[in-house]
Amino acid sequence: MQKIAFIGLGNMGGPMAANLLSAGCDVTVFDLVPAAVEAACEKGAKSAASAHEAVAQADVIISMLPAAHHVKSLYLGEKGIIDHTQPHALIIDSSTIDSASATEVGKAVEAAGRHFVDAPVSGGTAGAAAGTLTFIMGGTEEAVALARPVLAHMGKNIFHAGPLGAGQVAKICNNMLLAVLMAGTSEALQMAVDNGLDPKVISEIMLQSSGSNWTLQKYNPCPGVMENVPSSNDYKGGFMVKLMNKDLTLAMNAAAQSGSATPMASLAQSLYRLHQSNGFDDKDFSSIFSMYSSKK
Repeated sequence: MQKIAFIGLGNMGGPMAANLLSAGCDVTVFDLVPAAVEAACEKGAKSAASAHEAVAQADVIISMLPAAHHVKSLYLGEKGIIDHTQPHALIIDSSTIDSASATEVGKAVEAAGRHFVDAPVSGGTAGAAAGTLTFIMGGTEEAVALARPVLAHMGKNIFHAGPLGAGQVAKICNNMLLAVLMAGTSEALQMAVDNGLDPKVISEIMLQSSGSNWTLQKYNPCPGVMENVPSSNDYKGGFMVKLMNKDLTLAMNAAAQSGSATPMASLAQSLYRLHQSNGFDDKDFSSIFSMYSSKK
């Protein structure tokens, strides 16, 4: 049985590690929050006192961290964990960070003779809990082949986007489009409501028409239209506004570097920044609907 080290047990990492444990994997965990480690250990994980200790005997290391500087701090420099891993180790970073940082870390791992894939995820906390995440990988064919069976314990759809860093580019393109779709869907739904239509009826009409999209199918932003989504739970849970803004910043930075035209995404970023400044930091990103509904 492969030994897996999991570092970063937040809203996404915790459920992901739990799915590995449910699949019967041998998992050692590390997080700076003791309660998160305790929760994982209650499900059968082993705890480590440090990241170095966690990876020492691991065949596979998975990290799920908030930002690029956390990832670099974990892996690079004199205090980094790369040289403390097994010579045959596979390292999977599922954090959502910029492509350049992912590539920098990946090259350092490969230079040390280990395998690396950047594998950011799509699917949110619900997908993490259900084991239905989408993993988008960047790396060599060999590294990707090694990562697939491990990721299959946590996800339903597993893609190889290209070389190192490609997973991050694909992820931010997807989330950039998601932000645009959610803002546009919210706008259309509220206009329908303002003109006297039932939001459930107009949602069904658009679902069967050319305006159909993922937000209408799986994540309706109007309260009361769909069960078991954040909009019907005061926008609690799900993918927080501050995280969408983080991803939109990554997307805009990537667009600036490549000279890509992103007028719709730029507008979506402005809307989400305004929405966050109005106190919606920790609400689900579908709460953008309330920006329209509050302005009659």
